[in-house]
Amino acid sequence: MAPRRVRQLPRGQAMTHHRTGTREEWLAARLRLLEDEKELTRRSDDVARQRQELPWVRVDRAYRFETDRGSASLADLFRGRSQLLVYHFMFGHEYTAGCPSCSAIADGFNGCVIHLANHDVYQWLDRAPMGRNEPLYWWHHHDEYADQGTGALHSIG
Repeated sequence: MAPRRVRQLPRGQAMTHHRTGTREEWLAARLRLLEDEKELTRRSDDVARQRQELPWVRVDRAYRFETDRGSASLADLFRGRSQLLVYHFMFGHEYTAGCPSCSAIADGFNGCVIHLANHDVYQWLDRAPMGRNEPLYWWHHHDEYADQGTGALHSIG
């Protein structure tokens, strides 16, 4: 994946060209949009419910992950706890930086780590070689587990 380029606007050019309307026009358009947003929320809730109702599948494959402490099994990631929360951070072998959306999401997780620490285990999985994502400041709050070709990230979905 090639690095993303940020498009620079010519000096003096406005970023957007929006039509200007009246307060009443804005309110009418906003109320129409609100209905669409509510429908989107209802649809999103329905999709989330369907995802939660998916059947569970027994894990009978011996997945292995590379860590800064050596190799670890999927069971090792649980650290004796009952739940494992996994986030697939998109940072592939050829990437020069993490996925912009994943990076933004990751930046927001530091605040919840303390709340999860006593209950659940929260792990970040990626396909990058070990140590590739160390410069990312938020990474120091999480252990790094790299799926090095075992197919775990594909299987987890």
